Amino acid sequence: MSEVKRIGVLTSGGDCGGLNAIVKGAANMANSLDIKCFVIPNGYAGLYNLVDFDTLTELTPERADLINANDAGSEAGHSRVKVKKIEDANKYERIKEGLKKFKIDALVVSGGDDSGSVMVDLHKNGIACIHVPKTMDLDLQTYSVGADSTINKIAVYADELKTTGRTHNRVIVMEVFGRNAGHTAFRGGVAADVDAILIPEIPVNLDVLYAHVKRRLTRRINDSDVNAGTYMIVVAEGLTNASGEEIVDESAGVDAFGHKKLAGAAKYICQQMTKRFKSDPEIDAFMKKTHMFVDGIYPVPEVRSVAPGHLVRCGRSSAHDVNFGLENGAAAIMLLGKGVTGVTLAEVKGKEVRYMPAAKAIEQRHVDLDQVSLFEQLGTCFGRETVRYEP
Repeated sequence: MSEVKRIGVLTSGGDCGGLNAIVKGAANMANSLDIKCFVIPNGYAGLYNLVDFDTLTELTPERADLINANDAGSEAGHSRVKVKKIEDANKYERIKEGLKKFKIDALVVSGGDDSGSVMVDLHKNGIACIHVPKTMDLDLQTYSVGADSTINKIAVYADELKTTGRTHNRVIVMEVFGRNAGHTAFRGGVAADVDAILIPEIPVNLDVLYAHVKRRLTRRINDSDVNAGTYMIVVAEGLTNASGEEIVDESAGVDAFGHKKLAGAAKYICQQMTKRFKSDPEIDAFMKKTHMFVDGIYPVPEVRSVAPGHLVRCGRSSAHDVNFGLENGAAAIMLLGKGVTGVTLAEVKGKEVRYMPAAKAIEQRHVDLDQVSLFEQLGTCFGRETVRYEP
């Protein structure tokens, strides 16, 4: 690879915390090495249409200074475009022409597994690029920027929802992102000290869950001198039922990468818990004993769903994600300067920059079920019979 003098930075996929730190880290390192750094706006859509741009914004020291590394989201903008799916036989040549037009030698790409797969595809087609891992789902082989910010927000929202739950003696079911890996639900739920965490890795046994809900909720209300109690569930959007089938709202459609838009898990759990409450004679007796029962109006405890959605990926980044983003954005520039391409950054440790082949890095990583069993033994329900933790 010839000397790198001009680098393009693009971010792709879903927004999250830490992305602006990556952009700023790349820009500041490039400036310190006398390399020109440019924003390629709106992800792979912008890259594909680069040949039609009149100008690109250069991240000079003055322009980079305007980027707040603490803000979530991305100054570079995003789009959900899979280059391989573009119906244009000359798409790679078109991208190369755009890069040539602006004399861009290499790309820094930040994205998750889908965006990372596009970066791998570009690299195979002769476009020099390097990948900084980004996905709040935390399901890559490396740490991915955005995860810590999202987990912290999930923990805050889940904990705060307990106040409304306790006020109304409700079961609250909060649904969060994660696709087919439950890392954010798991870690966010643990941090919020919720009662149950339902993740895609464990097909939910509704009878086990119901027994846990019933036991804890009724105990709390019975033990309270004002008959007040709640039960909190965090559920990942890619939840599966006992048969291992995804629980989805088919009306949600598919995204630009062809994946089903996962939704409906919390609603499903609400329906199933309410159904069991209504058919359980012990709940009827409990409602009457605690003076809550009103025939036809309030026969069983309420079960409500909440979906914070994009609130867990917007706003501010966590300190960890800002540090990771700045370090790895900077490291990407240094590696490109040394002619290293086609890899995913893993971490910066002292003077060591660690990385791995991008095709390997974007392989999906699931929640460690041995780790789950530790928290089961601490009393958290994961929708299955408790598995004893054996260190």
